[in-house]
Amino acid sequence: MNKKMIRSSLALIAGIWAAVPAFAAPGDGASSPEGVTLTVTAVAKRNAGASAVGRNDVEYFLDKERTQIADWRRGEKLYLAVLIDDSLNATVANQWNDLRDFFNAQPDTTYIGVFYARNGSAVPAQEFTNDHALAARALRLPVGLEAATSPYYALQDLMKRWPATPDRRSILLLSSGIDYFHGNYPTSPDLQATIERAQKENVNVWSIYYPDAGRRGRASFLAFRAQADLTQLADETGAKSYYLATSTPVTFKPYLDELATRLANQYLLTFQGNGGAKGRFERVRLASELPNLQLMSASQTFLPAAK
Repeated sequence: MNKKMIRSSLALIAGIWAAVPAFAAPGDGASSPEGVTLTVTAVAKRNAGASAVGRNDVEYFLDKERTQIADWRRGEKLYLAVLIDDSLNATVANQWNDLRDFFNAQPDTTYIGVFYARNGSAVPAQEFTNDHALAARALRLPVGLEAATSPYYALQDLMKRWPATPDRRSILLLSSGIDYFHGNYPTSPDLQATIERAQKENVNVWSIYYPDAGRRGRASFLAFRAQADLTQLADETGAKSYYLATSTPVTFKPYLDELATRLANQYLLTFQGNGGAKGRFERVRLASELPNLQLMSASQTFLPAAK
């Protein structure tokens, strides 16, 4: 795809966005007058449902310094955006029954939106709704390689239009991870900006690898580099990336079952933080003495500027 075609496609997508209901303007991400909030996922051994975790069971460290937890509560409401790369191989539609079952198994407190990553934008097919059958009906065949994109541009586009909320927010990205705009060697140049945007907005980015419709996606070196980018994105935003080497997964079901368990065991941790005159990122770490328990979170969080 040459630069002229990309510019034309982006202009077309901008027109599409102008014609659909816009998200509310984003606020200060995960920050609030009450403090900074971070989503924490409790993972038990063998991916079983974790027992209840209390505030006194958790130690929180901000830049190696133990920090007091101002609030710790189970995450009830969840906004889950499913972002499907429109350049995927059409056989991904064989996975839609598993994805529909996953949608329908979610509680009423989960609001699902379906979006397609196309030419650098996240195009809505179904806005957030807790009518999970309605969300499932938005699934369709991908367009193909003519919609080849940067999944990182599309993720940033989605997050920019996502309204600030005190509730949990996750994205499930279905993609090969290949950046058709800038490449993945040694890594996508848009990866770090995408990670930082998600960390600032307290968004967990989960992903499932699936090959795209083009020949480039079948090159093992490129596929491994793209998967490495997806893994880094998930790890640094407190999520997980699922794939089986460069093979096409037979079924998404085991991935979706594990994801459902993890989404059902999430907490919101709030602490007081001061980012100085301009705001800054700080590394975070969580620990617990509870046996057989792992606590997942973003690798760093954003401290807003002092007011």
